[in-house]
Amino acid sequence: MDALAVIVEAPQQLTLRKLALTPMGAGDVLVDVAWSGVSSGTEKLLWSGAMPPFPGMGYPLVPGYESVGRIVDAGPDARARIGEWVFVPGARCYQDAHGLFGGTARRLIVPAARALPVPESLGELGILFALTATAIHLIEGGNPPELIVGHGVLGRLIARLTVACGGAAPTVWENDPIRADGGEGYRVTTADADERRDYRTIVDVSGDASLLDSLIMRLAPQGELVLGGFYAQPIRFAFPPAFMREARLRVAAEWKPEDIDAARTLVARGLLSLDGLITDLRPAEEAAEAYPHAFTDRRCLKMVLDWRGWA
Repeated sequence: MDALAVIVEAPQQLTLRKLALTPMGAGDVLVDVAWSGVSSGTEKLLWSGAMPPFPGMGYPLVPGYESVGRIVDAGPDARARIGEWVFVPGARCYQDAHGLFGGTARRLIVPAARALPVPESLGELGILFALTATAIHLIEGGNPPELIVGHGVLGRLIARLTVACGGAAPTVWENDPIRADGGEGYRVTTADADERRDYRTIVDVSGDASLLDSLIMRLAPQGELVLGGFYAQPIRFAFPPAFMREARLRVAAEWKPEDIDAARTLVARGLLSLDGLITDLRPAEEAAEAYPHAFTDRRCLKMVLDWRGWA
């Protein structure tokens, strides 16, 4: 069996071609993908060649960890799953390409446990469950954020979740006026316009390691700085300001399956809206143009590829 897949052949060289899939095991499922998302963080690093050494890294590779579709076949131990609509956080099912993260293809073979049921009624919004679960995992690891740095999709989800979970409305920093709109129940401003220097919890999702010193200076005593982005450069900061504040530094870990469960519950109960986060939808055959657009056009919050027209 083969599948049409997006392949990063080398930095800034992206193609769309068929790849042979590994045989399906007894506990595996075959998913026909309807939509897949493009990550403007990790996938940009893969596409540009700036990704630091990472397990499974190498070219050619299939990117992507945000796919939704239907289980259409399964091994003998998972046939009860056929027909389910699921979210797939990546796959390693290719014979001739690295699967990092492997989800941007028309068909995926994954262990049944990695095919996570989500409401089909959400349509393409279902691809946002990875980022939603990431935001939930980050918030549950400590105190509610009072300052969020970055107003992309992840920053918006963290702010929405903070409000949805009963926390005080956070402040969000965003220096790009194109991305300053869209605050729902929270204030979006710039670092220069914000005089506050007693934040108990700051969450940085900018991916910009050069901001650490300035963010530590904004912490209250024993405040916590949470790194929620993906940083290509080494993390460095001046010790004296952190020492004077007895600052805490936390790196947010990868989401867990229970975070997907929490995301489903919040969305189903109407406590969390995913509306307004997907700005661009392209047919899969336009992937070669869609990826650079997602990484360079600041108006693009989230790019989604539509695979439904492909056999």
